[in-house]
Amino acid sequence: MAFLATALPPIVWVVVFFLAPLAIVWAYSFGQNAGLTEVDISGTFANYLRALQPLYLGIFVKSIFVAGVTTLLCLIVGFPVALAIVFASERWRPWMLLLVMLPFWTNLLIRTYALIAVLRTEGYANFTLEWFWNNASWLMTLVGLQPLGDFTPLQLLYNNFAVVVGLVYVHLPFMVLPLYAALDRLDKSLIEASLDLGAGHLRTLWSIVVPLALPGIISGIIITFVPALGAYLTPDLLGGPDSQMIANVIERQFKKANDWPFGAALSFLLMYATFAAIALRAYFSRGKPAEGHGV
Repeated sequence: MAFLATALPPIVWVVVFFLAPLAIVWAYSFGQNAGLTEVDISGTFANYLRALQPLYLGIFVKSIFVAGVTTLLCLIVGFPVALAIVFASERWRPWMLLLVMLPFWTNLLIRTYALIAVLRTEGYANFTLEWFWNNASWLMTLVGLQPLGDFTPLQLLYNNFAVVVGLVYVHLPFMVLPLYAALDRLDKSLIEASLDLGAGHLRTLWSIVVPLALPGIISGIIITFVPALGAYLTPDLLGGPDSQMIANVIERQFKKANDWPFGAALSFLLMYATFAAIALRAYFSRGKPAEGHGV
């Protein structure tokens, strides 16, 4: 009875403020507009069929590609960072973890505007490149060569490059933390044994560290890929007209187009993709505890 009394308020909260609104939006995906503010839930699949048209399917595929590139870059950057934290001394490890989690203390909108200040035409990135360009030109003049000429700022903002950079910047901690949790549980004596038996550092990394850290790698991929796929603010602020992702299309359906049924269908296509990712995570992780116990 005490357990029921303790669990009932959170359950009611989840049902009323999470599951019920989600169910309403799901029902809207099978309806059609009956007026400016009314939706007739008729059970039609027309919205899902419309979402599979080449225009929207192309945006969806592009969003998956951008989220995949973001996840891959986060894995490439995050794995060495997680390794460095694991093998750092007890004195420096908390500070390194703090640096990884520090961006969460700042609002995403503020961080995105800070990135705009870095990537814009007159931003810090172009200022730095211009400084190197001018100094290289001066050195070439000093040795009697032709100078490089005037520096042309790079277009680093309002394109796909800026979107990927912004998504990596935002989602990198989501990759580092699961990797750190998995790598921190490794038996370091296995690494020492591999090195003592003549294996190099790269072979030890691929043959010992990566297989044992695979659950953390898979978790990091899913935790990074799913929010990157549904990212809205970063593509909206950093991307151009050709850099919009599926979440931006969904936002326009609910606001400017006032087509809630179609927006709901697009939203639940993302939800179905999330369920598929979770199912893949469960599939690849089955049997892992038993195999580890056998070792």
